[in-house]
Amino acid sequence: MLEFTRQPHAPSYYAATAVPWDDQPPLDGAASADVCVVGGGLSGLSAALELARQGMSVVVLEGSKVGWGASGRNGGQVIAGYACDIDTLVDQLGQDTARVMWDMTVEAVELIDSRVREFGIECDWTRGFCNAAVKPQAMGELAKWKDTLETHYGYTGTELWNKATLETKLSSERYQGGLFDPHSGHLHPLNYTLGLARAALKLGVRIFEGTAVTRVEHGARPRVFTGHGHVDCDQVVLACNSYVGGLAPKLDKRIMPAGTYVIATEPLGEARARALIANNMAVCDTQFVLDYYRLSADHRLLFGGKVSYSGKEPANLAGAMREDMLRVFPQLADVKVDYAWGGFCDITMNRAPDFGRLSNNVYYLQGFSGHGVNITQIAGKVVAEAIAGSASRFDLFTRIRHRDFPGGRLMRTPALVLGMAYYRLRDYL
Repeated sequence: MLEFTRQPHAPSYYAATAVPWDDQPPLDGAASADVCVVGGGLSGLSAALELARQGMSVVVLEGSKVGWGASGRNGGQVIAGYACDIDTLVDQLGQDTARVMWDMTVEAVELIDSRVREFGIECDWTRGFCNAAVKPQAMGELAKWKDTLETHYGYTGTELWNKATLETKLSSERYQGGLFDPHSGHLHPLNYTLGLARAALKLGVRIFEGTAVTRVEHGARPRVFTGHGHVDCDQVVLACNSYVGGLAPKLDKRIMPAGTYVIATEPLGEARARALIANNMAVCDTQFVLDYYRLSADHRLLFGGKVSYSGKEPANLAGAMREDMLRVFPQLADVKVDYAWGGFCDITMNRAPDFGRLSNNVYYLQGFSGHGVNITQIAGKVVAEAIAGSASRFDLFTRIRHRDFPGGRLMRTPALVLGMAYYRLRDYL
C-alpha cells in the first residue's frame, strides 16, 4: 500500500473545527468505473453524488485531501446569482435563457439546503445575506437590481434597507444601506464539503486521496493516469478549477488563480457577536475589491477580503486583514485574531462560469469566480444530467463565450496586478 500524502489543510478556522474525517487511501494500481471525477472539492463531489444517485459507478481522484483547495477555505457565503453581471448572460444568450440560468442559481441554494437536511451535514447552514452599499450611488444600483430581480426573474422577498434600517442589523457606520436577501445565506464550507464526501461514500463512490492525476488519455474509453495507477472509464469530469494546469492547457488559459484571504477573531461571546450582526446574516459590500464577513457558530467574526493575482500572500496577513476589519468595525480594536489563511479561486475574464467538453466524453467544470459554494452544486447536477443523457441544461453553459487571458502565462499576472490596482484606486475615490 502506498504511503498517504498528508498535505495538511490551510491553517484555518475551518480546519481547526472540522468534523473528523477518515482519510481515504491513495490509488495503487488499476481501477475501473463508469465515471472518473478529477478533484475532490465541491464541484467534483456534487457531480459524484448525483452520478451515484443515477446508479453509476464513480471514482473520485483527489491530489491532496477532500476540500483542500478553495472548497474548504472560502468565505462560506451562499449567494443566489453568478459572479458576473446578469447582463453578461442576457447579452450573449437572451433574456429567456438568462432567466433559466438565474433560476438554476436559486435551485443551487435550495440544493444545499436539501442536502444538509437529507444527509445530516453539520455545517452551520444559516439563511440571510446582505449586500451593503459603501457609496451613495451604490444604493441606486441596489434598488435597480431589486426591481430587476422581481420584474425579470420572479425573485421576490428581498428588502432594500436604508442606512438607519441597516444599522439596526449591522453595527457599522461604513454603509449607506443595503439589499437583504432572506433566501441566501452562509455555512462552514469545509464541513459541508466533507459532508458531501461522506454522503458520496455511502452511495458507493470510491474516493482516493493523495492521488494526483498526471494525464488523461482521450478515446472511446478514456484512461486517467496517476503516479501509481490509472482509472479506465466511460466518462471523465475534470473538476480541478485553479489546479487544472497541464492536464488541460486549453482550459488553464481561460482561468486565472485569484488569491483571497480570511481571518477569524477570537470568540467574542454571543452578546458581543450579535451586537455586530444582530440577525446573523452574511455580508459583502459593493466595492470591486470587496469585504465579506459573517459570524461563526462559536461567535467569532470571520472577515474576508483582499484579492491577489500575483500569487503572493500579503505581508503580515493577519495584521493587514485586521486593519480592513477595523475599518468596518472599529469597536473590535481590542480583539485578537486567532486564524489567518488564504487560497485561490479560479476566475474567468467575464466572471461567468466555464463548463463544457474537451471531447464527447471528457467534461470540465471551472470558472466559478468567487461564487463557487452554490454554483458548484448546480454544476455537479447538470454535468451528471448530461452524462446520463439529458444535456439541455449543461449545454446552456457551453454557449457562454469565453476568452483566454491576454499575455500568456508570463504576462497575464503582471497585467492583472496592474488592473487590480486601478480598480482598487476607484474603490477609494
